[in-house]
Amino acid sequence: MTEPAVQFSGPRKIPYPGGCVLEPAPYALDYLLKWPADVTVNGTVHRNVKVFPFVRELLADPQQHGLTPQQAHAARDLYLTLAGQALEQEGGQRAWLEREFTR
Repeated sequence: MTEPAVQFSGPRKIPYPGGCVLEPAPYALDYLLKWPADVTVNGTVHRNVKVFPFVRELLADPQQHGLTPQQAHAARDLYLTLAGQALEQEGGQRAWLEREFTR
């Protein structure tokens, strides 16, 4: 089995500040759309990039990063899996993240 062309680890625990003003799920969604991580694309490490915008960039122009459209979609699926799990732990829904890719 070959390694995926795009790799990154999931978010750590979402740093929810608590309090009565913020709801955990919307806060988590906002955090996950800005969450930074090291992303490896075909062996090249992109340090501390915002994962969601970077994956959108990969989807928009996969060839710019030496990817096929299928590899870019696999990166999107990885993001949705990892970020979706974190969002669901805070009471949110993966569908919220999926919707962000259509905007």
